[in-house]
Amino acid sequence: MSVNPNEKPEPGGEQAERPEPAGKPVAGAASEVSEASETSEARQAAAPVEPEARPSEGAESAPEGAVPSPGAGAGAGAAPDGRRRLADALWPPRVTRAQLIVALLLAFLGFGLAIQVSSTSEGSALRGARQEDLVRILDELDDRTQRLEDEKTRLEKQRSELESSSDQAEEARRQTAEKERQLGILAGTVAAEGPGITLTVTDPVGAVESDMLLDAIQELRAAGAEAIQVDGVRVVANSYFTGGGDDMRIDGTQVTAPYVFKVIGKPEDLEPALNIPGGVVQTLEKEQATATVERSAKIVVDALRPAKRPDYARSSSP
Repeated sequence: MSVNPNEKPEPGGEQAERPEPAGKPVAGAASEVSEASETSEARQAAAPVEPEARPSEGAESAPEGAVPSPGAGAGAGAAPDGRRRLADALWPPRVTRAQLIVALLLAFLGFGLAIQVSSTSEGSALRGARQEDLVRILDELDDRTQRLEDEKTRLEKQRSELESSSDQAEEARRQTAEKERQLGILAGTVAAEGPGITLTVTDPVGAVESDMLLDAIQELRAAGAEAIQVDGVRVVANSYFTGGGDDMRIDGTQVTAPYVFKVIGKPEDLEPALNIPGGVVQTLEKEQATATVERSAKIVVDALRPAKRPDYARSSSP
């Protein structure tokens, strides 16, 4: 059919030929869909119906895609059961023979470690000492050993003289008098003379304290000093130092600088004991004091201390 472009379409004709929208079903298609649904319903009616699984009461449906955690369905009663089982496993305690043996071995191991630590801590004082201090301590030990050997030799000689003497009573009296003289020197009740050194300590700034002089006395005694006198005061075993600077006192008697020590002993031992690194001389020099040592073949210690009678002690010999 030919269409004239100059002719206007009749009203209503364009609508009759326009196709229906896709969203609206055609009548024939609707009938086909109805038949398909009826056929599907017939098939479902013919098929056996399986019982549908129902969730347990009180259980909430999990969201889609969520993974259930282990023991999620255990509920609140799982925790008390776990505690109860743990308590049953721990109490009452069940000790086996193997556990008892292991406990004994651990106890012995701890005891051994404690002994090792105790023995190690005893030598820790010398472990941290300087080399100069170790050398000084070793020299002092050698000197003390030598003095003990000399004392042993002297006592053996006295015993031999007593055993070989025809007049043992006279020999005993002689040795007793010699012992009394020696004890008098140590106690400061008799004068003494012999080789030794003279230590002079000057203190221009008054920085020397009593403990520094006491350290000097201790070093001299450790080196074998037998008699010591400081500025006219006899120093014995029970002497004490107090004060310092302009008020230095020995046994309550005031002494002033320069402090002069007269010491009887072996000079070859006394002088090195004062001049060791970190010893008396270096300590005094750090305090702006000076210490000079002079050896002498004859030192006289004539300061005396009165002999005191003990108040309570008495001789037990007949």
